[in-house]
Amino acid sequence: MKRRSFLAAGAGFIGSSALAQSQSPNDTVEIESEVSATSRRNASSFRTLDWQPYFSNLKNGAILVDVTSRALHFWSEDQSVYKLYPTSVPLTDDLTRLGRTRVTRKVTGPSWRPTPAMRERNPEWPEFIGPGPDNPLGTHALYLSWTYYRIHGTHDTRKIGRRSSNGCIGLYNEQIEELYGLTKVGTQVLLI
Repeated sequence: MKRRSFLAAGAGFIGSSALAQSQSPNDTVEIESEVSATSRRNASSFRTLDWQPYFSNLKNGAILVDVTSRALHFWSEDQSVYKLYPTSVPLTDDLTRLGRTRVTRKVTGPSWRPTPAMRERNPEWPEFIGPGPDNPLGTHALYLSWTYYRIHGTHDTRKIGRRSSNGCIGLYNEQIEELYGLTKVGTQVLLI
């Protein structure tokens, strides 16, 4: 069992014990059914998928980003590797770009410049941040054929699983490092 899974399970167990102690038996049944329904709904949207409904082939590998379930799927060209990662997605629908693109460049230790639109919305932001712990692109970045759009890491792990980006897709640094090693320039990308 991975550390995050263990900690999440432990927190859930502790929280459910405290909840059960503070509620009467009749109230607990209602709360448990609400929590169970929510858990099932969330778990069912974060599931493994087959590549064939989305891609005609796996030449250079393929990445599918589902912004609704906040999940990134990767398939290797020879189908020997399949990965599923939780992601951060754009804050709003108008910042979200959907469709087909590809990886055009891979960068370890990326630097970051806010786009003109970001600077307009947030004039207090710096014009440039070099590689390091303050960089919002994390440790690795996959640049896409769409200007300003990337799949990248983040040092702010609270963003993963949320609508929190200005258009990019974010992953935990450990996971973008793994994905970076699996992808090639030319890897197909589809955002749905």
